[in-house]
Amino acid sequence: MTVLITGGAGFIGSNFVLDWLGQSEEPLVNLDKLTYAGNLANLGEVRADPRHIFVHGDIGDAPLARSLLERHRPRAIVNFAAESHVDRSILGPAEFIQTNVVGTFTLLEAARAYWTGLPPAEKGAFRFLHVSTDEVYGSLGRADPAFAETTPYAPNSPYAASKASSDHLVRAYHHTYGLPSLTTNCSNNYGPYQFPEKLIPLVILNALAGKALPVYGDGANVRDWLYVADHCRAVRAVLERGRPGEVYNVGGSSEKRNIEVVREICAVLDELRPRGDAQGPYASLIRFVTDRPGHDRRYAIDAAKIRRELGWAPQESFASGLRRTVQWYLDHADWVQGVQSGDYQRWVDLNYGARKQ
Repeated sequence: MTVLITGGAGFIGSNFVLDWLGQSEEPLVNLDKLTYAGNLANLGEVRADPRHIFVHGDIGDAPLARSLLERHRPRAIVNFAAESHVDRSILGPAEFIQTNVVGTFTLLEAARAYWTGLPPAEKGAFRFLHVSTDEVYGSLGRADPAFAETTPYAPNSPYAASKASSDHLVRAYHHTYGLPSLTTNCSNNYGPYQFPEKLIPLVILNALAGKALPVYGDGANVRDWLYVADHCRAVRAVLERGRPGEVYNVGGSSEKRNIEVVREICAVLDELRPRGDAQGPYASLIRFVTDRPGHDRRYAIDAAKIRRELGWAPQESFASGLRRTVQWYLDHADWVQGVQSGDYQRWVDLNYGARKQ
């Protein structure tokens, strides 16, 4: 048996691949376009593993998707492939529509044709698992209940709208064609191999370099934080035991204001890599900057369904997961240097350079 993973060289996808091969003898085919956030260095420890078949390609390439399915005959597809950064979607939404909407549609069409032709036993066992985000639900007020699977969609950024579109396509292919699909909507992930455009690695690496730590607006935007290894365990649980046609919300039960997250990172760094008395604590580098357009105020996930039906619960608290994450970045300076290319620096300058303090 084989599983097809898309986006398996990105942050969450590569963690899933490493987790999968660490626990299972079942091989997987890993299809990744290797955009700026896809990095083969994330998969260095399985480079020579015969169970890992890497294919450089795009989920929007219909002939490639069909050929991979026909050649490898997977029992499941797990779709991590996505453009996923809100700030990038504001500055350039077209790539998000192409990958997240058109790409998912193309993959669904290939999966439907493949699944339709399977023998009855294989057809009944096949699964298409689509990995999505809590951002499709929009923004919560301070006292609003957390997002449940029944919360109406109200995406507020081009990124969120593109993921909402892909979620609707997955749902439609189940209800119209019977494709045995599953969708997971997760909260903010963090952990090893995360590209440093996202808040936690950006703050860690800026702090170590003695650079300003930019915090949008008043820093009071709230997110629910999920350690990436816990997310990978949740995806495995949904793939193995989830009911086709269902949606499962995955959250870490760790709501934090952005400024709290930044200050906790600073406190961990003060302990693990102190700057010295002359420079002062890392928190002295915090700078509040102009907020991004349409910044959602609060996200929160109600993960009761996946806990109840599949027995999943996060194993890491935010404190333990954050410490592990900071330590990983301290221990992997070569990886960090490899991703901080000229393109990355140009992006940081473009996104943050013109923001007023």
